[in-house]
Amino acid sequence: MKIAYFDTIGGIAGDMTMAAFVSAGLTLEELSAALKALPLDGFELIGRHLRRNAIDAVHIEVVVPHEPHFHRDLHGIFSIIDQSTLSAGVRETAKKIFNIIAAAEAKIHNVDPEKVHFHEVGAIDSIVDIVGTAICLEKFGIERVYSSPVRLGNGSTLTTQHGIIPNPSPATLEILKDYPVQLTDIPHELTTPTGAAIIKALSYGILRDVELRVKAIGYGAGTKEIPEIPNFLRILIADLPDESFRDDIVVVETNIDDMNPQVYPFLIEELLGAGAHDAYLIPIIMKKGRPGILLSVMVEKSRLETITELIYRHTTTIGLRIQQIGRRKLPRQHFEIDTSLGKTKAKLVMRNGKELVIPEFEECKRIARETGRPLPEIMRQLEQELSKLKRDPS
Repeated sequence: MKIAYFDTIGGIAGDMTMAAFVSAGLTLEELSAALKALPLDGFELIGRHLRRNAIDAVHIEVVVPHEPHFHRDLHGIFSIIDQSTLSAGVRETAKKIFNIIAAAEAKIHNVDPEKVHFHEVGAIDSIVDIVGTAICLEKFGIERVYSSPVRLGNGSTLTTQHGIIPNPSPATLEILKDYPVQLTDIPHELTTPTGAAIIKALSYGILRDVELRVKAIGYGAGTKEIPEIPNFLRILIADLPDESFRDDIVVVETNIDDMNPQVYPFLIEELLGAGAHDAYLIPIIMKKGRPGILLSVMVEKSRLETITELIYRHTTTIGLRIQQIGRRKLPRQHFEIDTSLGKTKAKLVMRNGKELVIPEFEECKRIARETGRPLPEIMRQLEQELSKLKRDPS
C-alpha cells in the first residue's frame, strides 16, 4: 500500500502541503497544468526554494492579481469544483475537505453548514490549495494518509476577516477535535484551518512503530522564519509492507423505525463520502413488532466524530452503539494498466503468493458512460483482458 505520512514539524497549511509534494518529485509545471481544469481565471503558482535550518524546502505561493472581495458559500465552492474537468476522485477529495471546514464553521457560528459563508477559505488561493492537494495525492497514487500529532501554535492572537481571534484559531481546534494534537509555546499560527481539514478529512490516524519503505521525501516551507522550529511540513511517500494490513476499526450502529426511507440513500452516500469504509442497512423487527432499519457503519477511529455527527444530523436516532473490532484484509495495490479500452485503473489483490487483477468499478462505469456500451459488457471485457495481461512492475 502506498501512503503519505505528514510529519507536521512546523504545522500544516494548504500551500505547505502542495509544496511538500512538489519537493517530493511532482513538478510545479505538472501541478499548475492540472489546476487549470478549475474554472478560475488569473491565478498562478510561484514556486521557490527556501532554506529552513539549512534544509532545502519548497515554498509555493498562489498569486491572484485581481480577485474581487466577496464571500463564497459551500454551494458556490462545490459549483466551481463540479464545473471543472478534474477527475471524480480529485473532486470528491476536495469536497470532503471543504465539508470538514463547513462543519467546523457551522458549529462555531451556530448556523447550518449550507449557510456558512467562507472568508479566507473561500478565496481563490485556498480553493487552489485544497484542490491542488487532492491532485497531488492522485498524481502520487496515494492510497492512505497518516500523520504525526498535529503541532499547533499557542498564545498571541490572529488577525482575520472575523477580527482578532485566539491562536490556535477556533476553526482549527474544532476541526481537530478527537485527533491527536501537540500544543507548543510558539506564538505563531502553525496549523491553519485548511491544513487541519486536510489532516482530518484524509488521515487514517497517527502512525507509530510501523516498518516503512520510504520512496520519496518532500519539504514544504511555511512563509515565516520561526526561530523555535524549522518551519516546514515534511511528507514521506512510502510503502507499507504486507504485514501492516491489519487494523482496528470502529463499528457504529443504531436502530431506526420512524424515518422517511427516502433519506437512507442520501445518508449512505454522505457516510461513504466522509470516509466510512462501509455503510449498510438491514431490515429488522423491533419491539412491539414495528419494522425498522439497522444502520451499520465501519470507520477508522480518527473519523468517528465526523461519522457520528452525520448520523445525528441526517437521521432521527437519539443514540448510537459503538464498538471497536479487529480487521484483516488481503494486501492490494492500485495502478493503471493499458487495455483495449485505454488506460484503466485496476487493483492487484494478493493471496498465498497469487495475484488477482480486478478492474475498478468506477472505471467500468466511466468507460460505459463514455462508450455507451452496457456496463456488464465492459466489466466482462476488462476482467478477461486483465486476467491475461502482465502488470507493469513500476
